[in-house]
Amino acid sequence: MNRGMQIDWGARIDEMGPNFRSIASEVDRQGSFVADNYAQLAQAGILAAAVPRELGGGGASLEEVARLLCRLAHYCSSTALAVSMHQHLVAAGVWRYLHDQPAEALLRRVAGDQLVLVSTGGADWLKSNGTLRPVPGGYLATAIKPFASGSPAGDLVITSAVLAEPGEPPQVFHFSAPMSAPGVILHNDWDALGMRGTGSSTLEFKEVFIPDAAISLRRPQAGWPAVWSVVATIAPPIYCAPYVGIAERAATVARELLIERQGRSVPSDPSGTTEVLIGEMENALLTAQLAFDFCIHNAKNYDFQPDVQRANRTLQAKTILVRAVNETVNKAMEAVGGASYLRKVGLEQLFRDQRGAAFHPLPEKRQQWMTGRLALGQSPA
Repeated sequence: MNRGMQIDWGARIDEMGPNFRSIASEVDRQGSFVADNYAQLAQAGILAAAVPRELGGGGASLEEVARLLCRLAHYCSSTALAVSMHQHLVAAGVWRYLHDQPAEALLRRVAGDQLVLVSTGGADWLKSNGTLRPVPGGYLATAIKPFASGSPAGDLVITSAVLAEPGEPPQVFHFSAPMSAPGVILHNDWDALGMRGTGSSTLEFKEVFIPDAAISLRRPQAGWPAVWSVVATIAPPIYCAPYVGIAERAATVARELLIERQGRSVPSDPSGTTEVLIGEMENALLTAQLAFDFCIHNAKNYDFQPDVQRANRTLQAKTILVRAVNETVNKAMEAVGGASYLRKVGLEQLFRDQRGAAFHPLPEKRQQWMTGRLALGQSPA
């Protein structure tokens, strides 16, 4: 990689994208993992795009990473979502590195070894799950961690578990573990409505040894930790990016199909309903894009201190974004009509894939609860 030149990440995605699109429907039907796509993305430097150049990476800004994932979703939404789970962990490491916290060694490995990171944070959130048992030199971790996207290609899992000792308040320990470590079991149980190629299977920890050196953070289980103000600001623009890409792709499919019908002189709807539906679709798409832009700019390319109000605003925008993505795809299908139900059109898969957006942290009602508490001067957790 030429580190002296500005990299056009979108062009790199466009080079690989048509091949990804050609297999996306088959991956969806089979529920198979997009392993070959990962290999191509690694070769193109995409997996290390966010790593600062001085550490061997591509030096992409947070905005560039988010937008390349959005673009990738136009070709294969499963690939985009799975890679976004890796990318938001890398981005968290970049924030720590830029704020003089330990992360350099991990980022150098991502760049030098094309290390693939796996997240379990969506299912863990604040309280985490699983247990730790102290042993000489570290702890034994026992846990079930669902929704580990990209895990078939993963090298290192970033996760957490709870240490509960008699007479002491529970503590959450954040740590990393090699996917190849004894006791780490990847269950092949990802059989879902959409995003079927993400390999988001369950990880099981059966008394996995976690050395003291692998523990990056210890915090009380209760309350809102400062680190979550960082994560909740940086991660949503990255893991929401594929869903915005899905909405954009759905709108493109609907426009192109309806324009093509006009060219074939297919009778139009004399009531003008189609035009109204497309207008509604365009409004919803713009809303999703504006919310996406807000999430990106609110993260200030890592130039912020932990701030629960900043995190809250990102989570509010995430809820708005998810609603708008859902409406965009729904309106695209409604405008196209019954043909949208056919797999060959492409909207049916996009409809299923975008449904996952609602379940990423924070789901709408939990976000509204948190925002309402903050508005009333209460703790967010």
